[in-house]
Amino acid sequence: MTTPNPRRWWALVVLAAAQFMVIMDTSIIGVALPDMQRELGFTQGGLQWVFNAYVIAFGGLLLLGGRLSDLFGARKVFTTGWVVLIAGSVVAAAAGTAWVEVLGRGIQGVGGALIAPAAMTLLMMLFGHNPKELGKAMALYGAAAPAGGTAGVFLGGVITEYLSWPWVFIVYIPIGLATLAATGLLPAVQGKRGSVDIAGAVSVTAGLALVVYAIVAANWPAAVAGVVLLIAFLLIQGKVREPLMPLSIWRTPGLAASNLAMALLGAAWIPMWYFLNLYLQQVLGFGAFPSGAALLPMTIAVMIFMIGITAKLLGKFGAKPLIVLGLAVLAAGVAGLSFARPDGTFLADVLPASLIAAVGMSLAYIPAMMSAMSGAKPEEAGLASGIVNTTYQVGSALGLAVMTAIATSQGADKLGDLVALTDGFQAAFIGAAIVAAVGVVATVAFMRRPRSAVQEKNSVNV
Repeated sequence: MTTPNPRRWWALVVLAAAQFMVIMDTSIIGVALPDMQRELGFTQGGLQWVFNAYVIAFGGLLLLGGRLSDLFGARKVFTTGWVVLIAGSVVAAAAGTAWVEVLGRGIQGVGGALIAPAAMTLLMMLFGHNPKELGKAMALYGAAAPAGGTAGVFLGGVITEYLSWPWVFIVYIPIGLATLAATGLLPAVQGKRGSVDIAGAVSVTAGLALVVYAIVAANWPAAVAGVVLLIAFLLIQGKVREPLMPLSIWRTPGLAASNLAMALLGAAWIPMWYFLNLYLQQVLGFGAFPSGAALLPMTIAVMIFMIGITAKLLGKFGAKPLIVLGLAVLAAGVAGLSFARPDGTFLADVLPASLIAAVGMSLAYIPAMMSAMSGAKPEEAGLASGIVNTTYQVGSALGLAVMTAIATSQGADKLGDLVALTDGFQAAFIGAAIVAAVGVVATVAFMRRPRSAVQEKNSVNV
């Protein structure tokens, strides 16, 4: 019988803090975007790269991060990830031009892609011996994600309003150094022999970046190059001995349909969140702190539903009904935001619809995640988790690129013209609502009937 690590709960604090920070990195920059745009010279369409540079690097390299964790040891990769994240934060904070800012965000994403899978591996090592403890540890670790999103929205507003936008990156430096100092609490495990699929990692990440760029810039050569690289990635996965993503994993029941739902969820939710930030500041005239405070009800609703309600509903009704309901509610909420007016108010034009959208997101996210993993073999659970997380990030990046192109074509690039800005943002909200509605149809059409409620409940508990 394996003796439990006596410091495992303290180690969990370190891992949960890492999850908190990685997720906060995607939300803390939201309310700082207009200030960064003014000072660094981003165009309205190019501003999305502050978000997408992180997401593309993070999502594109997650599977590589998991593979490196297996080969070199999870604690080493976890530590390396924090060093990279701190370095990216320094670059992003010191940026004086748009391209340096994008570079810093990309480096941060690389760090996050190393940290996240290594943290999950370490958690399983610490608590995998006891299913009851593992359930508690997973709940606490999972709660760190919505908590990080909520904290990021609030802290981003406070920091930008009362300090300046570079401080949303500077804050990662002392926290990262403190985390590095605490890595001694984590178990040190030897890696294993094997090879690294560098060609696969480069082709999928570069291909995704080119496709996103092509959508934004309407650049067909870039689109062709991106598609070619993504096809090359699939061919590489079928040829190399130890691929990042063995194609056989897609025979797992429910994996493809669940990943499709997750991609469409990200492609609807992230553009909604992004353009709502811009509407609050560029149309309603909110400052950074009021804008962050205005988004708090939505993020708190996400946290409450994900932690306290969705898991219980999943155990009772199964995954498919909740994914369908969640995407439908999300579509309704985002569609409600499309009625926002140039002379609107927070209480009438933002709060009701944003809360509806938050409930929809909360109902769909965990069931889609669990559905993607539930059919995998135990030895493939980590790979299935990495794929579905990657899919969400890829969907987010592509969805934001498409909605940015739509918004710009409808007037969102005309800063100072409140009517034109609102027209553009309305078009983006309508597009995001359509994406969520497509997710409803796709889930109904392609997702298998979920397992029994008892089975789903057991999958949540472990």
